Amino acid sequence: MTDTEVAPATPARPAAQTRDDRRHAWLVTAMLVAFMMINFADKSILGLAADPIRADLGLSATQFGTANSAFFLRFSIFGAVGGLLADRVRPRWLLLGMVLLWSVSQSPMALGAGVAMLFTSRILLGAAEGPAFPIAQQTALSWFPNSRRNLPSALVTAGTTFGVVIAAPGLTWVITEHGWRSAFGVVAVAGVLWALVWAIVGGEGRHAVAADPATGDEAEQVADKVGYRRILATRSWIGVTAGYFGTYWMVALTVAWLPSYLNDGLGYSKTASANLVALMWAVNAMALLGQAGLTGWLLRRGVGSRWARARVGGITLLVSAAGCAALAAGQGGPLTVLLLIAGFGICGVMATIAVTTVAEIVPAGRRGGALGIMNGVVTTAGLIAPILVGRLVDTQGAAGYQQAVLISAGVLLLGGIATVTLVDPARDRQRLAR
Repeated sequence: MTDTEVAPATPARPAAQTRDDRRHAWLVTAMLVAFMMINFADKSILGLAADPIRADLGLSATQFGTANSAFFLRFSIFGAVGGLLADRVRPRWLLLGMVLLWSVSQSPMALGAGVAMLFTSRILLGAAEGPAFPIAQQTALSWFPNSRRNLPSALVTAGTTFGVVIAAPGLTWVITEHGWRSAFGVVAVAGVLWALVWAIVGGEGRHAVAADPATGDEAEQVADKVGYRRILATRSWIGVTAGYFGTYWMVALTVAWLPSYLNDGLGYSKTASANLVALMWAVNAMALLGQAGLTGWLLRRGVGSRWARARVGGITLLVSAAGCAALAAGQGGPLTVLLLIAGFGICGVMATIAVTTVAEIVPAGRRGGALGIMNGVVTTAGLIAPILVGRLVDTQGAAGYQQAVLISAGVLLLGGIATVTLVDPARDRQRLAR
């Protein structure tokens, strides 16, 4: 199905205006990719500048870890709160307010603040960044019909990966050449510049409000009658949330522990470990774009979302589970890199599948809340997984990494099974429309 085959809810627009709308849709998508890159850069500073920050501020490892934990606690809570707020306030203004708050929270550290302000700024940053992903996705999806949402959603998701490739090396150079406080200043300025452009070009598309039965948006007509309790009780929402939890579990491990696992658990040098981490992120980006192309192709040829989205995502998680299980069983040697790619590199596709599936079944007037609550649930993996791995490594040494990877295989297996067996967007969209 193409955009021109969709029966509009309002009189057809002129062709020139439609082309303008499409250009604007991709401009907004590009802005949201940049938004997620800045989001990643903000979060990454503490890790990139860990040693000089601890040395200058006299922080113990426990104190430094507590600062990171404070960020993720608020991140999860406000991810759900912000999503609910997005159903009542235009996402355009929420995104603008969030990015300005990011900049404000970073500024004191750039200007010489100490330990107390470091903790305060991380708490504020976590609260402000928590809703970023669901609201950015909600805004991007509002510009595209259901059959065209996979690519923009994948690009927004890949913004964090692009941030690894671009922001991390750049910030590392700033920290090395100009000191760690300068890095806080750089991301603060980047946020302000993004906000200035967004104030001019940002906004929501016509699919945020238009009823369009041909694309699965007909539930928009009954938005006020559908409560969040009914949405969260659907098997599709439960299934994709379970699958997405598995993805976020692996993302958290990749960010916090993958370099150490490669170095201490698998015996790679630090240089080789860094190269492999970069490879994992690059594979993740390619997998996201590949999934978007495959799912979009299937949908436009009449294949239902149960297969085009849920089965693609669920099978990917099952493959990742098998990769982790093989790693935990000591299946290494020449196959190690392939198993790492299977276990850590491809499971990120479930993030895009979860978002587009929820957007398909949920009325647009409830979309922000449904996405935000899902994001709040799955990001608890960012609290649990790193702490669990740390505990295993403290008690078991290098063998703790193998145990952690085996546990990860179980999490991915459960998420994959839930996605394959529970998710049926057409069924649950019809039930919510009754």
